[in-house]
Amino acid sequence: MTLLSQISVFVLQTISYLYILLVLLRFLFQLVRADFYNPLSQTVVKLTNPLLIPVRKVVPGLFGVDIACLVLALILQCLAFQVIELVSGGGLVPPLLLVFASLVELLAAVVDIYFWGLLIMVIASWVAPQSYHPALLLLRQLMEPMLLPFRRLLPPQGGLDFSPLIAGMVLFIAKNMIVPAIGVSVINTFR
Repeated sequence: MTLLSQISVFVLQTISYLYILLVLLRFLFQLVRADFYNPLSQTVVKLTNPLLIPVRKVVPGLFGVDIACLVLALILQCLAFQVIELVSGGGLVPPLLLVFASLVELLAAVVDIYFWGLLIMVIASWVAPQSYHPALLLLRQLMEPMLLPFRRLLPPQGGLDFSPLIAGMVLFIAKNMIVPAIGVSVINTFR
């Protein structure tokens, strides 16, 4: 692979990953009913609307869940995989492999969102525990539904909440063991 194609692959991977993260964040914000009028929510909406509105005309919501966001994320991930494969000198990826590999990559992105969000939330609780910054408010709204089952499992003890520790361990295991294992099994299925 030439230097130009390596640079092109890096730029394509970075831009596509960041935009797909925005689409997934929009889906997750809607799923947890985060504050729509938060300035960061509005930014995510404005950045994702140009591609999401046409998809919404074709893909309706289901039970109050915005399926169009997920479909858009899957389409973008499939396109990113295929374009990166072509730029790096490969050929066309079989469609079924492309879809399943994209689903695994989207699952990994959601785990990344929650892992890094949890880490930021924990650090912010030490540095600025009573902060009303819009980003931290939105992050708390996103993380609380995920932390609730862990808080039921291990309620706060003596003013200390250990649920982020347990959730972080589960997310770490998912990120480094479960998602890669799923990815390997998908690839081996299509060989």
